[in-house]
Amino acid sequence: MNKTPASPLLGILGGMGPLAAADFLAKLVAETPATRDQEHIPYVAWGVPQIPERSTAILHHGESPLPQMLRGIAALKQAGASVVVIACNTAHYWHDDLVREGGLPILHIADAVCDMLGERGIAAGKVGLLGTDGTIKAGFFQQRFAARGLDCVLSSRDDQDKLVLPAIAAVKANDLPLAHGLAVDAVARLLDSGAQAVVLACTETPLAIDFADSHVHACCIDATRALARACVVWHRGAGN
Repeated sequence: MNKTPASPLLGILGGMGPLAAADFLAKLVAETPATRDQEHIPYVAWGVPQIPERSTAILHHGESPLPQMLRGIAALKQAGASVVVIACNTAHYWHDDLVREGGLPILHIADAVCDMLGERGIAAGKVGLLGTDGTIKAGFFQQRFAARGLDCVLSSRDDQDKLVLPAIAAVKANDLPLAHGLAVDAVARLLDSGAQAVVLACTETPLAIDFADSHVHACCIDATRALARACVVWHRGAGN
């Protein structure tokens, strides 16, 4: 009897934070055009929330998360993964190091976002970026936006301290009602600054925005969902 060839295995590096990784998995399922269980993307996940804080490492020379992330990639590789996605925006600061030292290709979340912007018909003008201080300083979103002719609008220091970072912290503390109000206000400020869309470039921020209906929802680009869609494209390209 002939057996159906095994599909390539997706490796998911999670834990940064735990709720964000769970959100990615839900969106991976939602974005996969499947009609039965067997048509979904096979994956293996590694989630260890004790990975050192990414923004602290970037901004204040804190303990690097790279060794722990490489340990996760090694576990995913041993489990048979042929490509990796990272369910954390800020962690992409180490993308090139992880590819070089981990030995597996890694889909980049900022490339996935740029593809989604293109799908929305946004090819010029201003795009807002909502993320951690570490992601903002890392600059990989800004670089990719500029390469596509897009101007990046960032939150003011005051809005970052009073709205964005507290919203992220509230999600991590599982206080989604508080996070929602703060995140909606932060997005609205970026729209008022001329952004035609706002990229939710921290995996906690889509959870905050999606907690309830709001007037800004249609203007948001969910980086987590964009990454899930990139996984579907990869899976199709792998012969499935």
